[in-house]
Amino acid sequence: MDDDCYTCRQTAAGAANLPPRELIAEDEHWRVAHAFGSALAGWLVLLPRRHVTAVSELTGDEAAGLGSWQVRLSRALAEVTGCAKTYVAQFAEKEGFARVHFHIVPRGPELAEELRGPRVFGLLGAEGERAVGAAEMDALALRLRTALRR
Repeated sequence: MDDDCYTCRQTAAGAANLPPRELIAEDEHWRVAHAFGSALAGWLVLLPRRHVTAVSELTGDEAAGLGSWQVRLSRALAEVTGCAKTYVAQFAEKEGFARVHFHIVPRGPELAEELRGPRVFGLLGAEGERAVGAAEMDALALRLRTALRR
């Protein structure tokens, strides 16, 4: 555990203490959460359960599950949000968020052209009224849980 890592602190809190938006789904290697500070509902983050800072540090089992999770989450987002496609990105460069994590971002047909592709990250870091609220993230998380069970 890294005390400076937001994800490590959330993991240490324990599943029973996390709201739906912080624990949409999990298995022995991965946890799925809704990104906070996003102006886009459904922006998910796929997080390894242990602290690793580079993709090359993933174990074979973690790596084997990664692709499956990305496809399952993309399908669930398409079902729940109606998105046309999903973007998948991994950077792990921001202070406090150096742990490997994958952004699974729904790109709906209504998304403005100037926010498509890597420019979608302009929707991250939203504050106040612009950010998706906790209640909306939790409701979406519960719908995604249901879709992932299918």
